[in-house]
Amino acid sequence: MAIDKSYASAAEAVADIPDGASLAVGGFGLSGNPMQLITAVLEQGATDLSVVSNNCGVDGWGLGVLLAAGRIRKMTSSYVGENKEFARRYLTGELELELTPQGTLAEKLRAGGSGIAAFYTRSGVGTQVAEGGLPQRYDAEGNVVQASEAKDVRSFAPGGVEGEYVLEESIVTDYALVHALRGDRHGNLVFNKAARQFSPPAAMAGRVCIAQVEELVEAGEIDPDQVHLPGVFVHRIVEVGPDIEKRIEKRTVSAAADTADTSGTGA
Repeated sequence: MAIDKSYASAAEAVADIPDGASLAVGGFGLSGNPMQLITAVLEQGATDLSVVSNNCGVDGWGLGVLLAAGRIRKMTSSYVGENKEFARRYLTGELELELTPQGTLAEKLRAGGSGIAAFYTRSGVGTQVAEGGLPQRYDAEGNVVQASEAKDVRSFAPGGVEGEYVLEESIVTDYALVHALRGDRHGNLVFNKAARQFSPPAAMAGRVCIAQVEELVEAGEIDPDQVHLPGVFVHRIVEVGPDIEKRIEKRTVSAAADTADTSGTGA
């Protein structure tokens, strides 16, 4: 029997996401934000969400639209510096935050999708990441009411070089939302440039992965050597077309060349 994971619309693809769900969301800065899926979740109404993503978008774009609507209860992220509403909600006790080193976050997602319960890493040793005490929630007066707990630290000697390593548990979420350049009806995905950073591990971590693609093709039309994420990790796929808005997080001008720097484009 043929496998066809395609859905007619983003709204249909996210319709069953309930209140209180956990979501792993792809994107790096504004590159690869699954904006049509995020908007569909906003319109669908799910709230009290726990979201795992490298960042929380910016004011008015990316995950920032869910944040501004009060739909996100907790963020697990590595970078949160471009969103004023995020800072306001965090510092006034409206949002819980679990800060995680960027490489560790990517590996926690990948490990979760690979069936690995936990791993030891050098990242965070000797800091509050390992020792505990990172503020996770404030009250309305700015007092810390919840802080991170200490993690297990052990010594290992890979390659004969001994060092301390901190234990990190993997991440598995109820759903994953990702954006890809191209996909087929079996769910095989091809990402574009910086969008490939966090999207594959985010997709792997979701028990139900929903992918929006700019181009949907028939099974067999993507060269297997060009597949960045195999369809075994993808459960639903929806075509959004190539003519979608891709915002730039920051635009700078080189004094020497007087040319725009488009790093961080929504690939």
